Amino acid sequence: MEGSSESNSRGLNTSGVSEFLPAERDRSKSFLSHIGYVRSLLGSHKEDTLRADDIVRALKCEDVSLRQWLDNPERSVDAFECFHVFRQIVEIVNAAHSQGVVVHNVRPSCFVMSSFNRVSFIESASCSDSGSDEERPKETMKKSQEVGGSRKEEEFQPFPMKEILAMEMSWYTSPEEDTGCANAYASDVYRLGVLLFELFCPVSSREEKSRTMSSLRHRVLPPQILLNWPKEASFCLWLLHPEPSYRPSMSELLKSEFINEPRESLEEREAAIELRERIEEQELLLEFLFLIQQRKQETADKKRIRQGAEGVEAEENEDDTLDSTLLESSRLMRNFKKLESVYFATRYRQIKASASASNDKPLARYYSALSSDGKSSVSNLTQADSRQGGWIDPFLEGLCKYLTFSKLRVKADLKQGDLLNSANLVCAIGFDRDGELFATAGVNKKIKIFECESIINDGRDIHYPVVELASRSKLSGICWNSYIKSQIASSNFEGVVQVWDVARGQLVTEMKEHEKRVWSIDISTADPTLLASGSDDGSVKLWSKTLKLNQHGVSIGTIKTKANVCCVQFPSDSGRSLAFGSADHRVYYYDLRNPKLPLCTMIGHTKTVSYVRFVDSSTLVSSSTDNTLKLWDLSMSVSGVNEAPVHSFMGHTNVKNFVGLSVSDGYLATGSETNEVYVYHKAFPMPVLSYKFKTVDPVSGLEVEDASQFISSVCWRGQSSTLVAANSTGNIKILEMV
Repeated sequence: MEGSSESNSRGLNTSGVSEFLPAERDRSKSFLSHIGYVRSLLGSHKEDTLRADDIVRALKCEDVSLRQWLDNPERSVDAFECFHVFRQIVEIVNAAHSQGVVVHNVRPSCFVMSSFNRVSFIESASCSDSGSDEERPKETMKKSQEVGGSRKEEEFQPFPMKEILAMEMSWYTSPEEDTGCANAYASDVYRLGVLLFELFCPVSSREEKSRTMSSLRHRVLPPQILLNWPKEASFCLWLLHPEPSYRPSMSELLKSEFINEPRESLEEREAAIELRERIEEQELLLEFLFLIQQRKQETADKKRIRQGAEGVEAEENEDDTLDSTLLESSRLMRNFKKLESVYFATRYRQIKASASASNDKPLARYYSALSSDGKSSVSNLTQADSRQGGWIDPFLEGLCKYLTFSKLRVKADLKQGDLLNSANLVCAIGFDRDGELFATAGVNKKIKIFECESIINDGRDIHYPVVELASRSKLSGICWNSYIKSQIASSNFEGVVQVWDVARGQLVTEMKEHEKRVWSIDISTADPTLLASGSDDGSVKLWSKTLKLNQHGVSIGTIKTKANVCCVQFPSDSGRSLAFGSADHRVYYYDLRNPKLPLCTMIGHTKTVSYVRFVDSSTLVSSSTDNTLKLWDLSMSVSGVNEAPVHSFMGHTNVKNFVGLSVSDGYLATGSETNEVYVYHKAFPMPVLSYKFKTVDPVSGLEVEDASQFISSVCWRGQSSTLVAANSTGNIKILEMV
């Protein structure tokens, strides 16, 4: 029996059943990893004030084995509760069968139930793992815990004993398995019948339990279940039929009247369970944030005591780890209210999305996972699980990203020979596809190509471009081709779009349909033959570099608007969609197969939208001269209009000029009219980091204040932590987040 138990439990997990519900399995592990990371930033490796185990214990302290729950002598039958538990296990078994896996371990000891009656599959303990009766006494163990100076007795029930597990294996073995026949799906159905019987037939003693379960092997049911629960008893007998072919399949079981009949007050009970879960999750994270706040206060107090005892010298020699701890802690506490607001906003959006997905019906996740024909699927079940708790993982991941870096440091200064030239404003910066070369363009009518690594590694007084391309007019934008490494496109103040070959230093083609200045161009990453441009003439034009007609500068499509177009961009995964920002304060998202009407219009900015960038295929960020960046979720639009940005990022100053915008791995870099570079993370509306360009008088060499200078362009180096920023005087720096 021991070998059988071990084989079944191990075989089940290696066959992949646990992978059917990854969100349920990984949630506590992910939560621990996030909190462990933040704890390390707060210096908790030195002291035990903040413990991840303490934080997570609220989620786990009331979890209990389904076997223990069933065998509780005080348990009374609640039809809705029992049906809810049974339905969840049916869904888990069906998920396995749909993948061609026989579960084997459909036994109470293989499931854990939370205080909200949420059932999760676990790797069961085998008979040999349980220990002997001498090693584990039968009486309840007690553990003393200090609570506010007093002692509180907490009772812990031991895991099912070896003899209980052995008997359970016997109870849940189907007749065909007793005769040595191969295990099959029908055996799992038999085990569901035994489980249904245990749910609706509680017994008060172990001896009575043994007698009742022995009778069940012969399909003899006790009088109380026949009298009190006739429908359940009849359904149980169907599942327990001695002939496997007469038992229902999982699809028949899910279609049965017993499973699908309406039950009074079920929706209200499910809604109450969901509400309790939400409250517990909210209280858990609030407790976590308050613990961080408490840890910060304790660290600050210790620092003050150390400074008072050791004087200024102690402060100068203070450990770097403590400095970093205080910096991160200070940033957390300074933005504590914003973090709290983001947490509740994130939760609210998830509740709203879940309600919309289930047609505003407060059914539990396992009910909402059912498809329209009443069947269940692994994907639906997994999605339902993730909707309940998966929302917190992105929040904690964002918190970790927010705390990962502590400052922006200068890796290199790009020093050019014409720095004193007043016409040095850099309007655009762009990296090539491999992040090896970057180009700058601006009012000096030149595209300059620099090799990034040589600038970082060579401490030269003056850096020269490896290639320099001359234009007839001031340049407003550039964009590298992601497929042809040496190809770059530019736009200028005369309304001309040009394509250049950097390797040969030559102009390839010109496109002259725009009537006014072209502010922005973009080459599609998914379709590198497609180019878009936006102009002050109120139009967006599409160009294809594969058409011979294009040698004469004829566009293949035009989107007309009522205001100046300041920026255009394709999503990285599609050449059929395009977003652009306009002087009418709006962001437009088009399906290019139907260019007459926008697919979505984003309304929220109060001034001109100067930049748009895609964060991913369904999320974009826009920059405006109203001092904000806004994050938009394209899936949240209603009737083609989105008036509710996910976040409004504030901290930088932008009321007049184009200051640049770039996106990398969720980090958003932008300039400011205070001559500073700001970095945000998409998860939170406050800045992560900032760096102020120093203004040096060229004659005296001293730092001076110059309110007229501003950051004019920024660009990340691919998906790295390095970015290039330039200001209005042509001062270019390579910065790195550390």
